[in-house]
Amino acid sequence: MPIICFDFCTALVPESTEGWLKSQIYRKATLNSTCLKNNLFKLKRNLNLIVANQLFVEHNYRFIYCEVPKVGCSNWKRIILLLKMNLSRDTSEIKHDYIHTSRLLKRLSSYPTDKQKELLNSYTKVMFTRHPLEWLVSAYRDKLLHSETYYSITVANQIRGRFKKKLNSTEKVSFQEFVDFTVERKPDTLDIHWKPMFLLCDPCNVQYDILGKYETLGQDSEHVLKSIRAPEGIHFPDIKRYSSENQTNDKITMEYLRKLNSEQIQKIKKLYQMDFSLFDYSLTFGN
Repeated sequence: MPIICFDFCTALVPESTEGWLKSQIYRKATLNSTCLKNNLFKLKRNLNLIVANQLFVEHNYRFIYCEVPKVGCSNWKRIILLLKMNLSRDTSEIKHDYIHTSRLLKRLSSYPTDKQKELLNSYTKVMFTRHPLEWLVSAYRDKLLHSETYYSITVANQIRGRFKKKLNSTEKVSFQEFVDFTVERKPDTLDIHWKPMFLLCDPCNVQYDILGKYETLGQDSEHVLKSIRAPEGIHFPDIKRYSSENQTNDKITMEYLRKLNSEQIQKIKKLYQMDFSLFDYSLTFGN
């Protein structure tokens, strides 16, 4: 497959439908072989509650979406709301705070176990991933540099406490401090915004029909909408929560990574090792 490279590399999906389908076969084959190699398949076991809580169900179009934060999840929730309400309104009319609090969005965890299995076996299931390093930087910028109370105060104070700094300081937690705080914890105890993606969606045991990537978000999303036969007027939007701020990209990611030492980098790679392998992300560093 062709490769697009910055300082790290990700697979670039061909534009044609035939090429896109081939890329899906490749992604699934890579994931399945990695699951097998690492003994991640489970036999006859109910879905983990944490995973079931990440899965959103839309019945009109028989669609299940696994929420991975910072991978277009807010815009996918906008689409699910439109599908659920049978509306053709512009997705920009659905405000950010509403999409994360609306009771119209149903999680798979709200259904009995038998019903969960039925839905998983019959609905189109989709998850999206992002390069783990860009994803981590994006999470830090979104949660620790803005004024969202829980993260800017509660989580920030947890990090300050770890480094014996003054609590409730107006000084922002540094990226280095955030990384050190994150990598020393057990992966399954981490906040969902930086918990390894494979733990959020369990792709070895939930057979996703489409494996999307942030790097090909627009193309993959249009194929998802086509596969569930969504109304032609609905398209994946490009709406940012902080419209005046540059989105985290390869250049911004490298600016943050250069602040870390080699030991910190290695610990990040170890934390997200399965995400790199399962979702076919590779990492190279510039000088």
